[in-house]
Amino acid sequence: MVLIFGVNFPESQLVSRSLRTFYGLGPQMTTSLMAKFHIHKTAKVGVLREKQINSLAAELSGVTLENDMRRQLVDNIKRLRDMGTYRGRRHAMGLPDQPEYLSIYRTSQTRTAFLPKMADEPSA
Repeated sequence: MVLIFGVNFPESQLVSRSLRTFYGLGPQMTTSLMAKFHIHKTAKVGVLREKQINSLAAELSGVTLENDMRRQLVDNIKRLRDMGTYRGRRHAMGLPDQPEYLSIYRTSQTRTAFLPKMADEPSA
């Protein structure tokens, strides 16, 4: 087990996957961190040197992660609600804040469910 920023990771797990377990680190940030410390994308946590682990931990300490990131997100939503913006009202009602993107998530099955059924023509 390797300890990175207070979390134990198994030595057989990929570094990129391990870093993504932190709330606030996505694929882009993970790849940029790995490139900065010269870590290959298929490297496992067990092959990291102590120097790389310490430098990763030092870099992660300067990034907004976990509870701070969640608190920042909640504060932003609360600010939108207090100002009475459109997005804030949608959040307060529990609706999606950008309804124009809902059409992306509809499936073809739901679109065709409301089309009238064609009656079979009698064969003569």
